[in-house]
Amino acid sequence: MSINLHFDEEKRAGIEQAWTEWWAGELRRPIVVMRGRAQRLHWDPKQLTEKFFLDTPAGEVLDYFQPRLENVCHYADSLPTFGPYFGSGLGTAFLGGNVTPKPEERTVWFESEETVPFEELNFTHDPNNIWWRRVLDITNTAIERWGDKITICDIVYGGIIDLLGNFRKMQQLLYDLNDYPDEVIRVTNDIADIWIRYYDEAASLIEKVGRGTSNWGNVWSPGRTFMHESDFIYMISVQMFERFVLPNLDRCFQQMDHSFFHLDGEGAIRHLDTLLSLDSLSGIQWVPGEGQPKVPHWMPLLKRIKAGGKLCQVGVDLDGALEVVREVGGRGLCLVVGHHPQMPPEEIDDFLAVLAKEDVDAVH
Repeated sequence: MSINLHFDEEKRAGIEQAWTEWWAGELRRPIVVMRGRAQRLHWDPKQLTEKFFLDTPAGEVLDYFQPRLENVCHYADSLPTFGPYFGSGLGTAFLGGNVTPKPEERTVWFESEETVPFEELNFTHDPNNIWWRRVLDITNTAIERWGDKITICDIVYGGIIDLLGNFRKMQQLLYDLNDYPDEVIRVTNDIADIWIRYYDEAASLIEKVGRGTSNWGNVWSPGRTFMHESDFIYMISVQMFERFVLPNLDRCFQQMDHSFFHLDGEGAIRHLDTLLSLDSLSGIQWVPGEGQPKVPHWMPLLKRIKAGGKLCQVGVDLDGALEVVREVGGRGLCLVVGHHPQMPPEEIDDFLAVLAKEDVDAVH
């Protein structure tokens, strides 16, 4: 089934080249991702677990998403993507954990009902896991239907230690770091082995199409990329992060051509220097978190990320984009810019021109 996108296919080669130069540190401006909606049309990627459960044919699932993909308008460096999003933490299901949709909360829970003893946590890779087969089915169907027009994203697995927390319970896992450190290391190493196998299999399917890879963070790569995350690190010290989380993060980063880490909230900043020390990490996505000042408040942090030799992605509005570029320069930044759906394309072109001028002025 053909798909009619609001995307100028003639611009694809130039956009992909810009991304490639950005990864190499050669692009003298920011990458700018802007998307709008041609018309108001409900979009909720979590429909994959809330509305379309396991028994809905993959083709029917994609029938739902196709008009929503066709409704997206792409500007600047935005490329068309589709990700089979089942909710953060689906890796729990691959390990045999529970999947509980909560439509009233517009979310999905991945958590065992009871705390699972360590002696029962002996995870192995299961190629026939029902949720993994579901992911492969939807991914393959999307590739067959849209692969020449859209980059199919990998799924959101969840952070490795977070997955363990879904079986041990997060509060109990905090005690485990002191009481059962060797068991925590054993099980997270096993989870990392499995994570890497699943990632490699999915990425191998996606990259054969030749449209690069992308992720839920709107970062595109001509090779392999992934947006790694870990909510659990908000609750632990730098020393615990370095002992229990960093080694497996580094292992996962090394599977990518271009790896990114989702740094979420002020409490995660304590781990930034440790992350910046990793040669295997390409960039940091900074998200201030609920109730925190917007991105322009965090200029020193953005400068710190850039000074650490990493790329940086942030979500900003139009004014915020200009403010950030004036202050820190655009080179090495990826700006995901929100705008009003009714904003005419010519106004977007004018904004991008002003952004480019501010970037030049900031550099000089």
